[in-house]
Parts: sequence; C-alpha cells; structure tokens
Amino acid sequence: MLDDHHHGAAHLAVWLPQPLGVQETLIEADPGRFFRPPYVGPSGWIGVVLDGRPDWGLVATLVRDAYSHVAGPKLKASLKAAQNAKANRR
Repeated sequence: MLDDHHHGAAHLAVWLPQPLGVQETLIEADPGRFFRPPYVGPSGWIGVVLDGRPDWGLVATLVRDAYSHVAGPKLKASLKAAQNAKANRR
C-alpha cells in the first residue's frame, strides 16, 4: 500500500504486511526509516519511509517478502520453483 501523504501523513511511504516480529525488529533497528502504520500496524505491517534516499535494495526485498507472506500455497510453490530455477542458472 502506498501512502502519499494521505490525511496529512508526514512521509511518502509504503506499508507492507510482514510476519509477526519483523515490524518490531525493523523499527527498533532504524526508527527513522521504519514505523508502525495506522490501521494495519497492529496486524504486523511495517511502514517504510520513501522520502529522501531510501535503500531501494532493502525496499525491494521487503516488498518481495510481503508478497510471499500473503501468497497462497500454490503461488508460494510457484515462487519457490522460480527462485530455484534462477539459482540453478548461476
């Protein structure tokens, strides 16, 4: 979910679903970059600030992790097969 200063939010940010525990770890490690977003924060989602100079590699990893977190079993198997095929080409 993209938050483009909706309702006066302080940041341009992306909100991503994450497994339980990830939110706390990220906020504790870098509270200037990560936050608990309203509405979905209690469910473990993480807010990632995009203003300034974000670490786009980290953002990409978190987006990929979020997608995998909400994917159903069939899609997860498909993603894993694609990752294995990519690793075997190296």
